Amino acid sequence: MPVSRSRPDLRTVVVVGLAGAAVALGLVLGVLLLSRGGAGVEIRLGDRDFRNMETGRISAEIADRGPILFGDVADGELDIIVQHLGDDPESGWLAFEARRPGQSRDCFFQWQVEQAEFVNTCDPDDVVDAAGTGLRHFSVAVVDGEVRIDINPG
Repeated sequence: MPVSRSRPDLRTVVVVGLAGAAVALGLVLGVLLLSRGGAGVEIRLGDRDFRNMETGRISAEIADRGPILFGDVADGELDIIVQHLGDDPESGWLAFEARRPGQSRDCFFQWQVEQAEFVNTCDPDDVVDAAGTGLRHFSVAVVDGEVRIDINPG
């Protein structure tokens, strides 16, 4: 049986081409509309709070060795000091920044046992009391015997 070798006419080629272009344009517009709709979405990586510190163990450690400096492992910008004041492991918790805003990562407040205060490692005249007065503080809560620090307020 002979096979016909006819070519499609120009009108069919144009119609199919325009239909394909219209579908592609519709898909692009749909993607753009969907991407605009996510303006209210906030992406947070990691935990909202800093935790896994059992009150009895951590308060005993602070009583023995002094406040604990936690370095920021993500980008080094938010080192914090965890302090416990008083005898009750369920209360008296404080958390505050370990350096002044804009200071080098090499500078931080270091606990001085004899004076019971913090001294800036880059400026010995910059002294802060045991409560971290004057530094940015973070909200601290005790939940089920665990200290939790809100490091991502907002």
